[in-house]
Amino acid sequence: MRTVRDSDGVRYLLVKRSSDATLVRDPETGAETYLPNDELTEVEGLSALALAASGVPDPVRTVVTAAHTEDALGLLVELTDRGPLPVTELLSAYDLCESDLHGLLAEFRAAGLVRECDAAGERGYDATETTREAVAALRG
Repeated sequence: MRTVRDSDGVRYLLVKRSSDATLVRDPETGAETYLPNDELTEVEGLSALALAASGVPDPVRTVVTAAHTEDALGLLVELTDRGPLPVTELLSAYDLCESDLHGLLAEFRAAGLVRECDAAGERGYDATETTREAVAALRG
């Protein structure tokens, strides 16, 4: 699949091309429509899969790409629902060893999904607004 752009700069996924028109899909809505070939140009350097993913809201894409396991996603959900939580509580409440927990928290901080904070007088973590928006959207 290839990526094309119309004369207004709107990007589409090319589905099928005929002699005079091209069937394209809007990545935001999934709607398909035919556009004249002479109104379309190919977009270089943009993966069709990346464009397809662009139809998913940014916060959800960030969570989906950062949380590689159900435990990781669950940690984000728990911080959304219960946070901020002290690190000591995170270690005692869930089946994660210290290095796994800190590894996940470091990845999530780098992705902008959690922030370090004071929680009950201890070092802790809380979900960011990006995470809260994504969890709400995923719960739908």
